[in-house]
Amino acid sequence: MNKVSAGAAEAVADITDGASLAVGGFGLSGVPEVLLRALYAQGADGLRVVSNNCGVDGRGLGVLLAAGRIARVTGSYVGENKEFARQYLAGELEVELVPQGTLAERLRAGGAGIPAFYTPAGVGTQVERGGLPWRYTAEGAVELASPPKETREFAGRRHVLEHGITTDFALVRAWRGDRHGNLRFRQAAANFNPLAATSGRVTIAEVEELVEPGELRPDEIHLPGIYVQRVVTLTAEEAADKHMEKRTVRV
Repeated sequence: MNKVSAGAAEAVADITDGASLAVGGFGLSGVPEVLLRALYAQGADGLRVVSNNCGVDGRGLGVLLAAGRIARVTGSYVGENKEFARQYLAGELEVELVPQGTLAERLRAGGAGIPAFYTPAGVGTQVERGGLPWRYTAEGAVELASPPKETREFAGRRHVLEHGITTDFALVRAWRGDRHGNLRFRQAAANFNPLAATSGRVTIAEVEELVEPGELRPDEIHLPGIYVQRVVTLTAEEAADKHMEKRTVRV
């Protein structure tokens, strides 16, 4: 039951080229930075990533992206990452853009063993009809586009069929965790982290504070340890190394 790894490098050592990864975080909040840096050092290539966004230039998934180690991204937001946009438009990266709520539910469904579900999100758009560019050529033409989705009517309203997502690995960050893998997330870090964690066949969690089993009350646990296979304890410096996409001040 002791799931604590010796360090981040050991925890990500068996992630192979071409592996699929669900990665928690939203913007730069709750991003498993230490595990991502360890994966960068480990050298895995051709990764297929599922995450709300791809970090920013030089932070989060942006580190792997800049190194050309990500082959495909399933996400909902390109956002502040200029290299992400450049690679996508240059035909170097395959990108499946998904409505944000749909992406969250696809991860949740995969983790719950639900193969597919119907949703009204995207009805009447290219999400339903197909044709969203997944990959461009170097010349800017669409090389690969999304297929049309199955639809069905419920209570007089049309819905599209979306498939649950499962991945080979999941990388998440938690505020507190115990040796059994029970996790508690804090504030905005409780975004895509619990959903990503459930969808991974092997889930690796970096935790800012490691506590002993029993110190987390049952009603404090956001993610039961059954979903977590490995726990990495952060140093005080690693736990405090938090960045934001944009700083806004009042003049």
